[in-house]
Amino acid sequence: INEFTSPGARFAVGVAEDADVGSNSLQGYELETNGYFAVEVKETQDGSKFAELVLRRTLDREREQSLHLLLTALDGGDPPRSGTAQLWINVTDANDNPPVFAQDRYRASLREDTPPGSTVLNVSASDADAGTNARITYGFGETPAEVLQKFAVETQTGTITLKEPLDFEDTQSYTLLVEAKDGGGLVSHCKVEVEVLDVNDNLPEITILSLSSPVPEDAPVGTVVAVLNVDDPDSGENGQVSCELSGEAPLSIVASSGGSYKVLVLAKALDREEAAFHELVLRASDGGDPARTGTARIRVTVLDANDNAPVFSQAEYTVRVPEDVPVGSVLVTVTAMDADEGLYGQVKYS
Repeated sequence: INEFTSPGARFAVGVAEDADVGSNSLQGYELETNGYFAVEVKETQDGSKFAELVLRRTLDREREQSLHLLLTALDGGDPPRSGTAQLWINVTDANDNPPVFAQDRYRASLREDTPPGSTVLNVSASDADAGTNARITYGFGETPAEVLQKFAVETQTGTITLKEPLDFEDTQSYTLLVEAKDGGGLVSHCKVEVEVLDVNDNLPEITILSLSSPVPEDAPVGTVVAVLNVDDPDSGENGQVSCELSGEAPLSIVASSGGSYKVLVLAKALDREEAAFHELVLRASDGGDPARTGTARIRVTVLDANDNAPVFSQAEYTVRVPEDVPVGSVLVTVTAMDADEGLYGQVKYS
């Protein structure tokens, strides 16, 4: 009897034979007490009595796959005599149970450098039915296309694997809707949440937002020379950046309140006559292990200021001149040099 059989259904179980007549002949049937069936006595036109099983309550194969009942036929003699028959009732399966996942929600964590082909996790569902009704296949439910490009699920085992490389800086988590379908078409779902873990795979990036060059050599200490943006798209310590200057440049770094902007200012007075330009390297290192470093080269030219007076080659010249020297004669040539350049370095005599 199928477990979907509706209560009230009837099943004939045959006729008992009694060779006696009258009240000593077959009078009725009794059924062993049970929770599903009752017995009713039916009489044919020739007066013989037969038994019918009547289903009183819905069967459930997953609770009881078979029933073993005793049917007794009774006569009306004194004392009464009886005969028995064993009834074996096999409950056949109906697809009345959907698949059930072991968990409603699964969680997994993957490093962003996990290679494609790696196993993410296994989902598992069971079905209380039997046969094809309990045969489960797995797949994805309604899931965005970009997620389906990243992951695959094995239809028979429920193993979820990675198809494409991950990128924490692009997507930090994925939600998959996995479905289990049995052979009768019943479906259930579970959610799989995949967290992407950051890997220190990005160099700090230095962007020069502004650069004042050349810088007048008489610019005061504290003058802003350059404004830089330092960024590392990694997270946590992998994205925490520290900066330092290398070279002999008279500059220092001042961090902004947010930390991503760096300001280069004059740390001491410039002197073009000592150094006409300064080459420096800004090095930005993150807090990963091992750390990754980005660099930027900056050249600052020093603009001349008229901060040097002309200097004679001699502080004093002594010239002996005969008193009869002709007018217009060259007596002596004096020279002076100016360390400045351009117009500031052009010397005039008087």
